Amino acid sequence: MKKRYQVLFALSLLSVITFLDRIAISVASPRIMTDLGLSKEQLGWVLGIFALAYGGFEIPTGLMGDRLGAKKVLIRVVLWWSVFTVLTGFATGFGMLLITRFLFGIGEAGAYPNSSIVLSKWFPSIERARGQAWIWSASRVGGALTPFLVIPIQNQFGWRASFFFLGILGIVWVIFWKFWFKEEPSQMKGISEKELDNILKNRNLPEGNHKFSWSIFKNRNLLLLMGMYFCYASGAFFFQGWLPTYLQKGRGLNDEDMSFITSFSFVLGAVGCLSGGFVCDYLVKRIGPRWGRAIVALTGLGLSGVFMLISVFVKDNTTATVLLSAGLGLMDFTIPASWSTAMDIGGKHAGTITGAMNSAGLVGSTVNTIGFGYLVTAFGNNYHAPVILLSILLVFGALLWLKIDSTKRITFETGEAH
Repeated sequence: MKKRYQVLFALSLLSVITFLDRIAISVASPRIMTDLGLSKEQLGWVLGIFALAYGGFEIPTGLMGDRLGAKKVLIRVVLWWSVFTVLTGFATGFGMLLITRFLFGIGEAGAYPNSSIVLSKWFPSIERARGQAWIWSASRVGGALTPFLVIPIQNQFGWRASFFFLGILGIVWVIFWKFWFKEEPSQMKGISEKELDNILKNRNLPEGNHKFSWSIFKNRNLLLLMGMYFCYASGAFFFQGWLPTYLQKGRGLNDEDMSFITSFSFVLGAVGCLSGGFVCDYLVKRIGPRWGRAIVALTGLGLSGVFMLISVFVKDNTTATVLLSAGLGLMDFTIPASWSTAMDIGGKHAGTITGAMNSAGLVGSTVNTIGFGYLVTAFGNNYHAPVILLSILLVFGALLWLKIDSTKRITFETGEAH
């Protein structure tokens, strides 16, 4: 196997662990609510505080990776969040759980921007959408596996034990990454001259410093990309945070059915990620990056919103949950296009730009994850009302792709595109 594919496998494995740790609390949330006496609003804050912390530290850790290298930063972030995954299992009340999940969010910040830095250094530009596809589809595999790991552990040893187990997995990955991975392909043992030449000639990374400038936020292209990701992540975090509770309390499903639908949704998400990456790279070759990326994202995000909206008005649970699951699959069809676009316009500053995009997404996910519980209460314990709002946001985000242009790279000194 080529070395860059080995690196991609390691990053994909990390993505699985990332979502195992992230989704575990939503799968465990019905038991946690009962054990710790949490209200719907308090659960919303516990789920949302992660996104708030995560979003706040995305740009700093992306910039840190641009400056110090992705290897060092990934070691820090994975070790940090693994420790706080373990500490989640020691929470005794709302306050402690809120603080622990906030610190957990700080730890996870930068995982995907720094993975993007690795891809930008290790992969030719034409393969980046597929690289992002594998990493993000792996995250959905992690989401799909979570119920089947967490629920049996909970049933046997209690919900706290599941967080102890998952935290240890992250620490094992850190040890492997530290001793195996090299920042630059030229430093990696066993890489062939042919592969190295292919990477270095085609990765399209201009020289430049890593000085951050607030002027980038004057760039219309970046603002549109951030606005789009605000909409995308608002929908995605519904599946990561509220789906199990929605299925049980909003649709009346039992534990077994909830586990199956949750896993099925993330399986479709993985399929969506992979197919989106390959379709995106194919279209980039045929019609260029501008519309090759935009068509994929516009189609996926738009149809996702439509499917989720229809699911709300379908009374049959089987049909409704299939439509809902398809919504995540179509939503995730857009991920490779979104992240490869951020890498395209970021160039040497891929970590910072992907971090900015993801930060905007996490603002959306924070507002909507916290707001979900309040909206349910405001509409008379109606769990469908927030899903309608999310559907509208997804369609709006899709339309922004009509103006997003992946060929306009940002110049950090001026914030202008060229």
